Amino acid sequence: MNYEAVVIGVSAGGMQALKFIFSNLSNNFTIPVIVVQHLHSHSDGFLTHHLNENSSLHIKEAEEKEMIKPSTVYIAPPNYHLMIEDDKTLSLSIEARVNYCRPSIDILFESAVDVYGSKLIGIILTGANDDGAKGMKKIKTHGGLTVIQDPATAEVGIMPLAVLKHTKVDHVFKLEEIVKFLEKLNKT
Repeated sequence: MNYEAVVIGVSAGGMQALKFIFSNLSNNFTIPVIVVQHLHSHSDGFLTHHLNENSSLHIKEAEEKEMIKPSTVYIAPPNYHLMIEDDKTLSLSIEARVNYCRPSIDILFESAVDVYGSKLIGIILTGANDDGAKGMKKIKTHGGLTVIQDPATAEVGIMPLAVLKHTKVDHVFKLEEIVKFLEKLNKT
C-alpha cells in the first residue's frame, strides 16, 4: 500500500527519540511526517532547529494553511493544536487543552485519519501521559497502520503502554526498527 502521511506523537524523552529517527531516515524519504511533541508553551523553536542540524530531511515548524508536501517533517508549534484539513493543509488552533496538552496528539491523529484513512501511519513514542491513545485507536479502526515504540526501550513508557491498553497495534518496535520499517514502506 502507498501510505500518504505519517503522524508521530511524543512527549517526555521525545527530543532524543525524534533525533534518532530523523537523523537515520534517508534523504529520499518522501512520505510527509507531522509531529506533535509536547513542549512548554514558551518554547523558542530549539527542537526544530536541533532536529534540522542532524537530519537530511527538511524539518520545519508547521504554519497555518500550509500545504503538506512530500519529504517534509512538520512540527506542531508550542501552544497550538495542529490539525490536517480535508484539502491536506495544516491548521493551527488555540482551543482548550486536551489531556492538559496543547498541542494534543489526539487532535492531530483524529484529524489526520479523517483525511488519510487507511493510508495513514500513526506512531506513538516515549511519553508520560495517555495523549494519543484515542487517536491511535481511531487510526486502527479506520484501517491505518499503528506503531508504538517498545515501552521497554522508551525513556518513559507510559504513553506507548496507554495505547496498548486500548488498541491492538500492528507493530511494537525499537527506534531503529521504526526507521527500517518506515524506509521499507517508503519504497513500496
